[in-house]
Amino acid sequence: MTDEQTPYARFGGEAFFSALVSAFYEQVALDEVLRPMYPEDDLGPAEDRLRMFLEQYWGGPTTYSDLRGHPRLRMRHAPYVVDHDARERWLAAMTHAVNVTLPNFDVDEALTAELRTYFSNAALGMVNS
Repeated sequence: MTDEQTPYARFGGEAFFSALVSAFYEQVALDEVLRPMYPEDDLGPAEDRLRMFLEQYWGGPTTYSDLRGHPRLRMRHAPYVVDHDARERWLAAMTHAVNVTLPNFDVDEALTAELRTYFSNAALGMVNS
């Protein structure tokens, strides 16, 4: 697969993932259940980590693993209660971010469906309570 064929490139590369994650964290900042899961005063570092993770997951740069090692998502989220309500709020925030970001990029419907399915499954996989 060439770089132009990766999902990362087909989404629009760094510009897409930056816009997506920024829109997501705008919602997180307003949510009384999700916001406490990010103990830093500034959401910027969390935003950077999620962007790098998503870029790598979808075939982009390996910066996330280069800096942080294996994602170990469940372990990294273990200190937080992620129940059904938190999952639904996280998924609503991410769905909103997808909905406001996608119109600005030329992403085909199959890849869009794959992205939505990934987020739904990822949110379910983080439930620990």
